[in-house]
Amino acid sequence: MKSNKNIYLIIALALLFSSISYIALKNKEKATNIIPSTTISILTTANSWVFNNPEKTHQIITEEGIKNWVDKSTKIRTYFHVTKTGKIHLAIQAKVLDGSSKINATFNGESKEITIKNTSLDTVFIGTFDIKEIGYHYLELQGISTTSETYAEVPNVLIGGEATTGTNYFVKEDVYWGRRGPSVHLSYEKPTAAKDIVWFYNEMTIPEGKDPIGSYFMASGFGEGYFGIQVNSATERRVLFSVWSAFSTDDPTQIPTDYKVTKLANGKNVTVQDFGNEGSGLQSIRKFNWKAGNTYKFLLKATPSDNNSTDYTAYFFAPEIGNWELMSSLRRPKTSTYLKRPHSFLENFDPSMGAISRQVEYTNQWIYDTSNIWHPITKATFTADATARKDARLDYTGGTKNGHFFLKNCGFFSERTTIDSQHEIELNTTPPNIDFNALPKE
Repeated sequence: MKSNKNIYLIIALALLFSSISYIALKNKEKATNIIPSTTISILTTANSWVFNNPEKTHQIITEEGIKNWVDKSTKIRTYFHVTKTGKIHLAIQAKVLDGSSKINATFNGESKEITIKNTSLDTVFIGTFDIKEIGYHYLELQGISTTSETYAEVPNVLIGGEATTGTNYFVKEDVYWGRRGPSVHLSYEKPTAAKDIVWFYNEMTIPEGKDPIGSYFMASGFGEGYFGIQVNSATERRVLFSVWSAFSTDDPTQIPTDYKVTKLANGKNVTVQDFGNEGSGLQSIRKFNWKAGNTYKFLLKATPSDNNSTDYTAYFFAPEIGNWELMSSLRRPKTSTYLKRPHSFLENFDPSMGAISRQVEYTNQWIYDTSNIWHPITKATFTADATARKDARLDYTGGTKNGHFFLKNCGFFSERTTIDSQHEIELNTTPPNIDFNALPKE
């Protein structure tokens, strides 16, 4: 009997140990299937673009995030900036309308295939990757196959891990401005020997490949307006010279008659019209197919005029034409001044193009004062708009390069210039050779 009891005891112990081992194995399996934490949420509506396709960006990146995604060739990139290296966990908040979708997710050249079957929003883990450099990175999503009407709806990209334990930058609010990207400026310092500024001369070159749609390259800004060139579409480019009214409104129809900017003259093929939505006033537009790589010249004049007004006149020189051409001469009431606050700026006005970089180079800046003397501009302060100042976007730089001033923005590059920093170029001793009396009057 005693031997039978021992056998039963051995069997019981064996069963006990087997149960313990089974439980331990299952716990281990569960442990290995734990999804790493991805608690930082990045809005795709604010931080995603279809790669090199603004038309599809308009269609797919909606106010609710990624939707209407039907094309297998579409590559959707979501950008963010990290300040630490190490492991990063990536996931998306996503759903399919029905059926299932297979999607290829790529980060820093490494791709993983994921399957989405859930028809209500849920976290879909992608994987863990390495970040070896701080700065901007992007997650790229591309469809493989789907049995659904669309590949997926994705309102958020989710990140976590060691590389996200520092400060992470991406657009969180003010989506429209965040998608446009940071605007950048150069405020030129008036030489101490100069008296009141009558003329402001500037030369501007846009490097080839740095002129995407939505770019405004402003050469000659002043206290009451701006003068530059822009890219309006794949087939249209413009020269633009504008003067704001002294009456504060975004609606030009609300400007009282005695505050309206009036046209004194305009050049050939130049249209002069009211403008609004950014202050309001009078704007002169010339459609002109300017080219990246060419250097264009800008000449601007301001002098006090009759009845407490100021006359502003802008001239444009294109090497394709070979002579100065009048844009327009505009009179601003309720203002008596010479040129003030000479500056340049670079902006993107198309949110679908905020992932593409643009750049401009400024050379040979001069001012001509009331003593009839040319003075070279050698110093400038680099500044940026609210999108940059609140760290919604960090892809901005400017200052000096190769002996001239420059500005660059958008495209999610990681180079950055300190806002409000001072920059200086070498003194230029050869002033512009301009016969003011020979300039066209109309």
